[in-house]
Amino acid sequence: MIIKAGQYTENEILTQCEAWAESLEVVEKAGKELKALFAKPYQEVVFTGCGSTYYLSLAAAALFQQTCRKTARGITGGELLFNPDTVELPKENGESLLVAISRSGSTTETVRAVEKFKHEKRGPVLVITNYGDQPLAALGDLTLVIPKGQEESVAQTRSFAAMYLAATAATMLAAGQTRKLEAMQNLPAIGEKLIAQYKPLADEIGANLDFDRFYFLGNASRYGLACEVNLKMKEMTLTHSEPFHFMDFRHGPMSMVTKQTVIVGLLSEKNRAQEQMVLDEMAVKGAEIISLGEKVARVAFNSGLDEDITGVLNLPIMQLLACKRSLAKGLNPDRPNNLTAVVKLTL
Repeated sequence: MIIKAGQYTENEILTQCEAWAESLEVVEKAGKELKALFAKPYQEVVFTGCGSTYYLSLAAAALFQQTCRKTARGITGGELLFNPDTVELPKENGESLLVAISRSGSTTETVRAVEKFKHEKRGPVLVITNYGDQPLAALGDLTLVIPKGQEESVAQTRSFAAMYLAATAATMLAAGQTRKLEAMQNLPAIGEKLIAQYKPLADEIGANLDFDRFYFLGNASRYGLACEVNLKMKEMTLTHSEPFHFMDFRHGPMSMVTKQTVIVGLLSEKNRAQEQMVLDEMAVKGAEIISLGEKVARVAFNSGLDEDITGVLNLPIMQLLACKRSLAKGLNPDRPNNLTAVVKLTL
């Protein structure tokens, strides 16, 4: 059978809402164990991963700290392994909870960092992964496995969204936000509708090769998501792209704005007025603007849900945009240049 370029990636993006539903089921089934795990008085909660799952960790940590009012940080697996003194609090201050996230469950830095964390008895480990038969899954005091997030493609799309949704649901559970947790059951259907409505926009912008640079803006938990969709643009399309916080973009980076620039803004409801001002200013300078948000946005969710639980809705359209641009440039988004699905090192 002949496999066309991008066939896997596009299918994984378009079918990801099935994995979203499974991730919510997995969290629900582990509810009692998760409540018990989060009930302990940790000095901090550390989220860790590599590449895409590091950006997931940034987003999840910001959401956890905001929602649970407990110290949380996102740290790369490599830093946690090689420079723990710069990223961990002293052990004598009490236990930490480590949330280790990996699509494959076999990424070397993440596995070794978790092994070191457990060897030093720093606290329990929660694992979120798509493969339950790999080394990382066995290291978790509690492991959440989402098989429907598995992918043939190298670049993470469906897997990332499913694992981020699991982290979001676990956070709502930890915070006792029962209504928000129940409301998350609506997200798979909302996601499918969003994909159907806005895929033409993703295809239109993605196919326009007059654009030569992309900037992705987000604050709070959306910054980690902005980093991730930026990575999709780099990996799949080999295009100049960078992520920034909204206000920080005005402190130098906006000098790069031209009529060939696309600026993607992941809008919050809380700070929408300030964030929209940045986008409006960049539009005056000639940039093409794609705003994503609950209402009055170029990609409008219209979910009726609290913004704490809708972060995942920022992902599919931007993933589709990157996939389309990759194909328009004659590349294969399934197999990005110089990359492999799993990074394994001799350490």
